[in-house]
Amino acid sequence: MVKKLAGKPAFLLVHGAWHGAWCFSKLVPYLERAGHVVTARDLPGHGGRARYPNTFRHRTPDEEAFAIESSPIAAVTLADYVSDVMQALDALVGSGNQPVILLGHSMGGIPITAVGEAAPEKVHKLIYLTAYMPASGVPAIAYSRDPEAQGGKMGAAMKADPARVGALRIDPRSMDLAYLANLKRAFADDVCEDEWAVARNLLSPDAPALPFATAIETTRSRWGSIPRAYIKCRGDLAIMPRTQEKFIERADEFTPQNKTEVYELDSSHSPFFSQPEKLAAILLELAAK
Repeated sequence: MVKKLAGKPAFLLVHGAWHGAWCFSKLVPYLERAGHVVTARDLPGHGGRARYPNTFRHRTPDEEAFAIESSPIAAVTLADYVSDVMQALDALVGSGNQPVILLGHSMGGIPITAVGEAAPEKVHKLIYLTAYMPASGVPAIAYSRDPEAQGGKMGAAMKADPARVGALRIDPRSMDLAYLANLKRAFADDVCEDEWAVARNLLSPDAPALPFATAIETTRSRWGSIPRAYIKCRGDLAIMPRTQEKFIERADEFTPQNKTEVYELDSSHSPFFSQPEKLAAILLELAAK
């Protein structure tokens, strides 16, 4: 059962690929101490609901086998994500926790965009934390091929062809020190080694490919009517700063009467690890508006 606190917006936090609700553990207490109800849950195929390839679970040294084994979560769709987020949103609304602020980190920007389009009357504000904010009709995967994405570290982290295995596959338990160093730079360049070791152990190897390949048809009257903010992370090497800027520019061109409120952090892709207090301060400022 969702608890109710009157007078302040509730937060619904949606994590990114390979992560789970656990990634917000340092952030949530700051929001709760300020009097907000906060919900974070694992998307299908992630966190406690993840499923691992056999070649990952048994740590076979056969890289070729790891690169071709079909993902056990290949069938997870964007519709599955949206249904799950809507259940959490409805639980908050049903408990009297309105308005609700929907925050998506990284890949989490995809489902919050779709939820905003589906149920704008239930969302008080959309917050994109260095997240995908895809233009109408453009699948998220298309942005990885843009010139703005050059210099990012995620390409080198991929261990399989998504079209073959049905997932974007990484290896957070690799024994290759150079590979792990690149993975840290992509996700957590400003996170201390001890905290990164904990986070890396919790990362799952697969993120379903279908949500990245699914275009969302957003409209000005629905998604475009919701106040939104974008928190840019200047040191991000997973979603490059130029790509973040492109999301904002395209959204503002789409809804010139409802422009994106932009904040910046001098952080990597994971400010909820490295700068939770600063991130919370931004979120509390947005909640107060």
